Amino acid sequence: MIISVKQNRENELNSLFQYLKKESLHYRYLDGQQIIIAPKLSVNTELSSFDVIEKITEIDTPYQLASNKWKKQTSFDIKGVSVGSQLFSIIAGPCSVETEEQIFATAELLHKLGIKFIRGGAYKPRTSPYSFMGLGKKGLELLSEAAKQYDLRVVTEIMDLSLLDEVYQYADILQVGSRNMQNFYMLNELGKIDKPVLLKRGMHAKVTEWLLAAEYVLSGGNEKVILCERGIRSFDPASRNVMDIGVIPLIKELSHLPIIADPSHGTGAASRVESMAMASTAAGANGLIVEVHPNPKQALSDSAQAVNFNQFEHLISKVKMIVNALAAETNSTSALKLQTL
Repeated sequence: MIISVKQNRENELNSLFQYLKKESLHYRYLDGQQIIIAPKLSVNTELSSFDVIEKITEIDTPYQLASNKWKKQTSFDIKGVSVGSQLFSIIAGPCSVETEEQIFATAELLHKLGIKFIRGGAYKPRTSPYSFMGLGKKGLELLSEAAKQYDLRVVTEIMDLSLLDEVYQYADILQVGSRNMQNFYMLNELGKIDKPVLLKRGMHAKVTEWLLAAEYVLSGGNEKVILCERGIRSFDPASRNVMDIGVIPLIKELSHLPIIADPSHGTGAASRVESMAMASTAAGANGLIVEVHPNPKQALSDSAQAVNFNQFEHLISKVKMIVNALAAETNSTSALKLQTL
């Protein structure tokens, strides 16, 4: 249950808090939104005695603020570019920032194609301690410089809370990777910032677990959350992950949060990225995040799944056709609008 309360009723609000404590109900109050989140609370006659209550929203799922019973759509602005609702956004760039030449060439391509978001890792979580782990702060600086020159917004991963201040300085969207989806302390802290959080699905995560991870950020007061399907692990080694296309319409049924797809990690193979990008778009995703590199064979991380510039331009043309076809369904409430191209 989410209780919306009236403003400037401090004494009455405190009485309501006392009632919740007396009933041994765990709750969280978000002052900025004037709401109380109390998942275990049920409507009863005692609640009606509190005049401070403006509205009660009953929600029967473990996640509350992420539920579409709370909100129907979410959108927000990132340096003049809108994300969410019926908009389709593309984020692209290399897995890792490697050199100035590499990141500026990529930024120039994205600018030429009208794409507004560049991704790139500066601090990389790698399975092996002997793999390239990014350029660190120098990578963030190069990414930021390229973004400024080509009017792009920066998306980069936050690996650890010790890096939050540094990454926050350069990022427009902070990405939480699959391994950190259930790093609850980090999610709590990201709920306190005023920048969007791109939350990737954990490689073993169920949908409810994923939405509860988003709830950690939302319940901290940060309403700018983007979900990202990036594939889940299976028993079959034939592909890096299983791209769960079906979760896209499922999330649309359960939540108001925008969801984008990562066909690069979802497949692990550049030859299959375009097909899964098209399928994700047709399934109703609010966007894509794609790994693109000027010379994938020389990439220092995830070279097998990075598309080259020509492949990426072809992918964009295919995706654009699908988005335009969906938008042409004038009677469809789910028609997307490609606002980045």
